[in-house]
Amino acid sequence: MPYLLKTEPSEYSFSDLQREGTTIWDGVSNPVALKNMRAMKTGDQLIIYETADVKSAVGSANVVSVDATDPKDPRVKIKGGKPLPKPVTLAEIKSNKLFVDSPLVRQGRLSVVPLSDKQYTYLTQP
Repeated sequence: MPYLLKTEPSEYSFSDLQREGTTIWDGVSNPVALKNMRAMKTGDQLIIYETADVKSAVGSANVVSVDATDPKDPRVKIKGGKPLPKPVTLAEIKSNKLFVDSPLVRQGRLSVVPLSDKQYTYLTQP
């Protein structure tokens, strides 16, 4: 299952992930976001979404491993992928009918959001 991970670019940007190659995704406290992290599987595809002034899906990544032994602090190791062919803005996402029921639109503060395969394809297409 694909997921979208939100990040504050001034704290940790997609370019930071690309430079480092892999990282442990942490700093998540919302119970729903934590549940989504615990549900991740090795190989799951990810979209990195930068908040603040950017407000756009900007790159891809994938799940390398998941250690959910501590349910309040799952350790999800991710590997950076490529930049998206073009950043997809929040306005574009909100205007697309594929996202009408998405937690990305309906729960704006949720930092780890499951995506459907069709949503993932939309975000990654040129």
